[in-house]
Amino acid sequence: MTDESFRSGFVTFVGRPNVGKSTLTNALVGEKVAITSDKPQTTRRAIRGILNRPTGQLVIVDTPGLHRPRTLLGQRLNDLVEQVLGDVDVIAFCAPATEKVGPGDRRIAESLDGYRGKKVAIVTKTDAAARDQITERLIEVDQLRDDWAAVIPLSALTNDQLDVLTDELLSLMPEGPALYPEGIVTDESIEDRIAEIIREAALEGVRDELPHSIAITIDDISEREDAEITDIYANIVVERDSQKAIIIGHKGSRLRDVGSRARAQIEPLVGTKVFLKLHVRVAKEWQRDPKQLGRLGF
Repeated sequence: MTDESFRSGFVTFVGRPNVGKSTLTNALVGEKVAITSDKPQTTRRAIRGILNRPTGQLVIVDTPGLHRPRTLLGQRLNDLVEQVLGDVDVIAFCAPATEKVGPGDRRIAESLDGYRGKKVAIVTKTDAAARDQITERLIEVDQLRDDWAAVIPLSALTNDQLDVLTDELLSLMPEGPALYPEGIVTDESIEDRIAEIIREAALEGVRDELPHSIAITIDDISEREDAEITDIYANIVVERDSQKAIIIGHKGSRLRDVGSRARAQIEPLVGTKVFLKLHVRVAKEWQRDPKQLGRLGF
């Protein structure tokens, strides 16, 4: 095989919040690089996952779900998606097989007009849908645009049709060398990955508006000299005292549970036992405050 036949480039998955974009990213990469949750707008950054094949390399840019923003944070997440859309080679629109195509899907599909990337449509979550549902959804999605390069049904949970999607995406990429060295699955820093793991643990079981109000900051990560233990000091940031009480729980029970779940995922990542110290602090209405958003990395 000649170098000229090798293809590489960027693809991003777009769609409403919670249509399975991060789950699909992780399934394609073969490793968890993006956190997942049933809470809308779990993804808050453009996270790159790298998929290597003998014939090419896909850089998958996982982005927040497009939505009608109600806060400055929400607007900045939408702005981030628009920036990514302008830079990628392929835009893959996602809609779940389990839900009828609605106004939000149509709005997002129409908004792709102004971007140069080739367009692919994906019907996700086919493992949770009946055959007639999948057929109905494929027809609905196909009708959203007349320039889809392909319309592919798949399940990221069962890996059904993932190879079909990979082959299609690689065929649409420009010819060129790999963009990242082989063996790298993401360009996320260890600190960012740890912060996301803690946030995922904190999201589990919370309700109403609290998921949007949770942010994570890392104060320190250091390995002990006298033992194979990594010490991690982190903050769970919320917007109100009442939310702080929810995160901590009765006599600290919920915070301990968050720490235990996070530690179980962090230890394989850093390769040592982990001492994780979590502190909950309040930053009033941080989602609407430009200065606080900047301090929190948005």
